[in-house]
Amino acid sequence: MQAEEHPATAEKILQVASRMFAEKGFANASVRDICKVAETTAPVIYYYFGSKKGLFDAVARRQISMEDFIEKLSNTSKAADPKKGLESFVATYLTTFPEHTFDIGLYMRDSATLDKQSAERVSEDLERIKGIATALVERAIVNGHFRRTDPKLAVDCLLGMLNRVIFQHIHFAKSQDLETYSRFVTDFFFRAMK
Repeated sequence: MQAEEHPATAEKILQVASRMFAEKGFANASVRDICKVAETTAPVIYYYFGSKKGLFDAVARRQISMEDFIEKLSNTSKAADPKKGLESFVATYLTTFPEHTFDIGLYMRDSATLDKQSAERVSEDLERIKGIATALVERAIVNGHFRRTDPKLAVDCLLGMLNRVIFQHIHFAKSQDLETYSRFVTDFFFRAMK
């Protein structure tokens, strides 16, 4: 089969490679298998991405991006009332967390080696998320809604509660009533911060 007979777009290749890298990791997803599923040839992949590593990097950049999620969380910080902002932050965090960001295959360069670029990118995004929550807590402290305390430590506790639910779902397929949990975490956090 020649590429001209069944042209594959870069988008289709990215979709197939995303699925295969997420399932198998870098080392175990072959260009041959990606070509077969994407109905293309290796030269087409090399034309668009330069190499298997280039394809993996393109997939990782796309899949592990949390830009949309961060934007949604940023919008919660615009609430005039810090309590409403934090309630919205918690609800948004639990209902729109980009789970695909943590497909383990996107972090495996070799069979047991984490891809440092992917891990660093996610770490940076998580720090941005922490910054949004910290700003909300700082506003609540300034406005007298919360007692004076270290906002970064308070946010670590808040995100710890939220991440427990997210990662229980991602890694162990445990589901929670997110609305109930969201209300509970918000109430618990506000009582702890009074």
